[in-house]
This record gives sequence, structure tokens and C-alpha cells, in this order.
Amino acid sequence: MEEPVSKRMICMVPQALGLGGPASFQARMAAGLIRRGIEVNHDPLDPAVSAVLVIGGTKKLGELMRAKRRGVRIIQRLNGMNWVHRRRFTGIRHFVRAETGNWLLAFIRSRLADAIAYQSEFSQRWWNDARGDVKAAGVVIHNGVDLSIYTPSGPQIPPADRYRVLVVEGHLGGGYDQGLATAVRLVDLLNRRMDKPVELCVAGDTPESLKAQVAMPGVQIQWLGVVRLDEIPALDRSAHLLFSSDINAACPNSVVEALACGLPAVSFDTGALSELVTPEAGCTAPYGGDPWKLELPDVHALADCAQQILAAQGSYRAGARARAEQVFSLDLMVDRYLEVLLP
Repeated sequence: MEEPVSKRMICMVPQALGLGGPASFQARMAAGLIRRGIEVNHDPLDPAVSAVLVIGGTKKLGELMRAKRRGVRIIQRLNGMNWVHRRRFTGIRHFVRAETGNWLLAFIRSRLADAIAYQSEFSQRWWNDARGDVKAAGVVIHNGVDLSIYTPSGPQIPPADRYRVLVVEGHLGGGYDQGLATAVRLVDLLNRRMDKPVELCVAGDTPESLKAQVAMPGVQIQWLGVVRLDEIPALDRSAHLLFSSDINAACPNSVVEALACGLPAVSFDTGALSELVTPEAGCTAPYGGDPWKLELPDVHALADCAQQILAAQGSYRAGARARAEQVFSLDLMVDRYLEVLLP
């Protein structure tokens, strides 16, 4: 009689990730592993665990150390690090939380990780430049989405009587308000240039004080609030372009999701955006200043990019989907993580 095949198990920590990219990544990664017959839990000390995937950082350093001593493989998924709080006052509590988060990320990277999965080439350069090289092997794995769910196919289409610019973030505020203010200025400029009205739709947790702060006469804004993950494909299909508002983003899920839905993206050429958004899938504009100093960007250059996309929707929408099919599939992402987790 054949011996039963032992099931493989991967632990993912931390378990509760709230809104935004890390939470959606964890859900997608878990689903992909389960489809491959690999069990998932959130307990690094479970004897059945073969590897631990640390999504960013965790306070459970003691448990990671004990798991590592048992021979469990530790893989860290890294995007960027907190930095805006050092350029702009965001409150004492936020400053302490940001610095603590950076310390945890750096400690795991340098002392515990057997390998590091950076979300982009930009992210890897950033960490190596800021914190130095480490012994752990590094690999770049872009985020991915289920291309059968995030698809251009669906009943939703962009409105014909106006242009719709979409911004999708988990949280807006806490020092990251400059991107939202830029989105409003972008739409104001486009309203003066285009043959139809331009509206801004903002999905994300946005404080009322920030809404009042960025409001501009003549700019129509739809505040959608927090949008469920399963609602994102329909939302992407209903817009003409996505503006990625985060400065120096490591690998924003909103961009990957948009491209998969055939929604072209516009952004500044900061962070990983030029790495993700190729010319056929959207347009990245020169920032026009130093983004690391939070200098004001060149919104006119951004508007030039947006106008270019709005004038050639058909080709850009097809190019966006083609780009996603090439590099942003969920299966490709999961397979690449498995190569690192269970070599």
C-alpha cells in the first residue's frame, strides 16, 4: 500500500492586514496556494509549517526566531519603507508608528529572512541603497491578479458624455495627501483642455478634513469611500484612466488591477511606475522636481500624458490588458513565490 503524501503548509504573517495592498495580496496568495494543494495558516510554530511568508513586517519576532531555529524557511515580502513622516509633520503618534515599522522591516530583512521577495526593482534598489546589502538572497516578484476576474469583459463601460479619472487607494491622508491634491489639479487642467467634462472618482478611506482641503471650484469629485475588493473590476471598467497618486510607490495593486481590466494608467515617473506601466499601457510623466523632498510636481506634464491616453482609448485599453497578461497574472506570481518558499 502506498504511503500517504504529506501535505505542505505555508504560514503567512501577520494575519490581520486591514485595507489596501497587503490584505489583497494575502487573500490572493492564499487562494493560489490552496488551489495547488498547499495548506495555509498563520502560526509560525505549527510543526507542519514548511515556510513562513512575512508580508512586510510582524511584531512576532520571537515566534519567527523559534521557527527559524527549527529549520523553517523565512521569506520576507518587501515593498518600500515609511518616509513621508521625515519630510512632513504627520503627528507624534504617526512618526513613532512609522519608525517602529521601518525597524521591524529592517530587522527581519537583515537578521531573519532566508530570502527576500521585493515587489519591484525599484523596491530592491531602495532597500539596498538605504539599508545596505544583506546575506539573504533577493528576487523581484511583481504583484499579480486573477486575470479571469480582473478583465475588460463586463457590462460596465466608461460614460460617453464625460471623461472619468479614477484614483484607488486604501487610505488617503496621513501625509500622503499631496497625491490627491495633484489628482484634483489634474482634473481641473483637463477640464480646460478636453472637449467633454472631466470628473474625478476617488475610492479609499478619505478623511472629511482632507476632502475639504483639496476641493477646487469647478472640479466634480465622487467620493466613493472604501470599495470592496470584488467591486474593483467593475469600477476600473467604468473609468477612462487611472491616476496612481502615491509618490515613490513600490508596486501599487491599483495599477496592476487597472491594467488587467484594460484601464490605462497615468502617473509620474517615480517609484516603480515606469517599471510597471509600459508605453502601450499608459503614460508616466516627468515629476519636474524632487519627489523625495515632496516638491510640487509638474501637473501640466501629467495632463499631457492624460490627454494623450484620452485621445487614443482603444489602443491604450488593449495595451493595458496585454501588459497584464504578459507579466501580472496571479498564477505567475504564485509560482514565483513557490520557487522561493519551497525551493
